[in-house]
Amino acid sequence: MPNGVKGASAGRGFKAVNEATHIKPLTAVRFFAALWVVLFHYWPKLAGAGESTFVSRGYLGVELFFVLSGFILCHVYLPAMEGERFKYGSFLWARIARVYPLHIVTLVGVGALALGATVAGFGIDPAILSWSSLPANLLMVQAWGLAPEAGWNHPSWSISAEWFAYLTFPLFGWAALSLKTRPYAAFAGACALLAGLYVVFPLFSGFALTKATIAWGALRIVPCFALGCAAYLVWRSGAITARNVALGLSAVFTAAILILAVADAPDAVLVMLFGGLMVALAALTSTGSKVGSGRVGVYLGEISYAMYMVCIPWKLLFVNAAAKLLGIEEHLPLWLWLVFIASVVPLAALAHHLVERPARAALKTLAERRIRKPKFA
Repeated sequence: MPNGVKGASAGRGFKAVNEATHIKPLTAVRFFAALWVVLFHYWPKLAGAGESTFVSRGYLGVELFFVLSGFILCHVYLPAMEGERFKYGSFLWARIARVYPLHIVTLVGVGALALGATVAGFGIDPAILSWSSLPANLLMVQAWGLAPEAGWNHPSWSISAEWFAYLTFPLFGWAALSLKTRPYAAFAGACALLAGLYVVFPLFSGFALTKATIAWGALRIVPCFALGCAAYLVWRSGAITARNVALGLSAVFTAAILILAVADAPDAVLVMLFGGLMVALAALTSTGSKVGSGRVGVYLGEISYAMYMVCIPWKLLFVNAAAKLLGIEEHLPLWLWLVFIASVVPLAALAHHLVERPARAALKTLAERRIRKPKFA
């Protein structure tokens, strides 16, 4: 049982939650993060689409994923680090099994689409088939400044950033453990780090850190991941012990994020609110609430990674096919654009069930067989 939760369990309605517990509201919110990113990429293809401040902030869906990642990985692995049961090699293998197979399949898929389009006479961005960027993409280091072009399946830059966070997770874990008795100091420190980087980074780069992808994408995850780790410490300390408080704060943080996104508030403010939202949503589970734990929402959250990874390949295929078959420009009429948006969900479900889950299970089985394999002197 994580430290802090046990002591807090005396609070009314608070349930002790250990690292094996599935915090379903955090899984469900992944879908909305992915949908926000999809809208960001698909909105320009809608005929007559005007400016939408909320949609234009959809790049922050990636920040939401990053904060979630820090929270969940601490939830799953920090207790093992406390008990000196953490195995770095097993951790990295589990992370590879989680993200790498679908990354490779979508990369190959984009390559096949680009080659097919070239043969068929379609014009494509030459950067998509950036052969000089292929090694970095295969090694998941394209967001470390090691890829000359934003080629192949561009959203995978964030998987490269995640890979950086996975490799350095023991450092995040060590920092979290050193502040486990001071969770609010950890949260304040993470917010200060985030605000500082968001102010200083543009002075050297000329663009906001939240716009970094293959250039400085690995740095982009650092303050968000740290904020997620700090939010985990706040949650497990028993900061919210009443169900109604968890419900109220979840609604308040959600409303604040929506309103401030529309109001074009600074990125740093919204990302800090993501940290508070993680605490409130996790508290729904620890206080016994079923809100956010419905089967549909959780399932959509489970396919969110696939949804994120297939959205750009599907965009290339759908928009070009529509233009060719219907004789229209690249801007889709509303009815077709809605089909475009809706169709990415079943496509993501197919990718999840045909690639992501079986590949993860196969790699897990492979690791277990290696562990059980007898060793001879």
